[in-house]
Amino acid sequence: METVELVCDESGYEGEKLIGTTTDVFAHAGVHLSAAVAAGCLAELRRRIRSPATQYKANHLQREKHRSALVWLLGPSSPLFRSAHVYLIDKAYFLIGTLDELLLGEPGGTGTGWWRAGPDGGRAREASDELYRRHAADGPAPAFLVAANNLMRGKDRRDVAGPVEAFFAVADGSAGFRRDSAEALRVRLKADPSLSVLDPLIPALLRAVARWGDGGRPVTIVHDRQTMLPAQRVAGLQRALRHAGLVLTRVELAAAGSEPRVQLADILAGTVRQIAQDELHGRGDAELLALARPYVDPFSIWGDRRS
Repeated sequence: METVELVCDESGYEGEKLIGTTTDVFAHAGVHLSAAVAAGCLAELRRRIRSPATQYKANHLQREKHRSALVWLLGPSSPLFRSAHVYLIDKAYFLIGTLDELLLGEPGGTGTGWWRAGPDGGRAREASDELYRRHAADGPAPAFLVAANNLMRGKDRRDVAGPVEAFFAVADGSAGFRRDSAEALRVRLKADPSLSVLDPLIPALLRAVARWGDGGRPVTIVHDRQTMLPAQRVAGLQRALRHAGLVLTRVELAAAGSEPRVQLADILAGTVRQIAQDELHGRGDAELLALARPYVDPFSIWGDRRS
């Protein structure tokens, strides 16, 4: 069976810090094109934009004077159309869903599965939706979200008790969060320096392989240089995918400057992330939103039903 080579990059990534960041949305794009077609697409963008920059980024296309170039890139005449996808994560919703999975159940939850149910959900999605409406849908991030983020981050792994106390000081006592589950999580984080329950790259990469490797087709991922993809983490992804009947052959890292497909993935991730974030905050652009929708993975982790 022929291997699918998928070239990926992300936008809005700040590791496990999901709250109080410069962006509320994480986007991960996968591009399935030949290098020659990608180079031709970049050449057409350069012809349309006429910027002297040696490497184009999403912010070039987000300028109003280059809107026509962005409309072309996302539109049906673009080489990207039906040859790329973008997986979106509403960071607050991802945080709350993981909190739900880890702290409303018995100690020992993995924090890696609640989002797999997809857009139609199941119990985990329903519970996450309720928490999201109560804590994240309106206004700036409250202390609850900051404390929850600190509780589940790998930062300060040696401190088991401090993040637990800080979280329960602001958590709603009627929500059913279990202190023993929170303590068990902190113990696991201390014991395993490689453990992460909040890194959005994990669901993004798992979904990329599921999206393009349906039916068991092997997938090779070429990714922009990324320090959060060491061999140990890639091996863990491969094991998780094998359990689902999916095959990730390897992950290769490439510099955007020398790989036109990485440049396109970077531009696509950045533009769709901004379009989605604008819509999340009620200032969306109807034309751009319609153009972006065909790229958005239906299994994206998104809590705001209006947007």
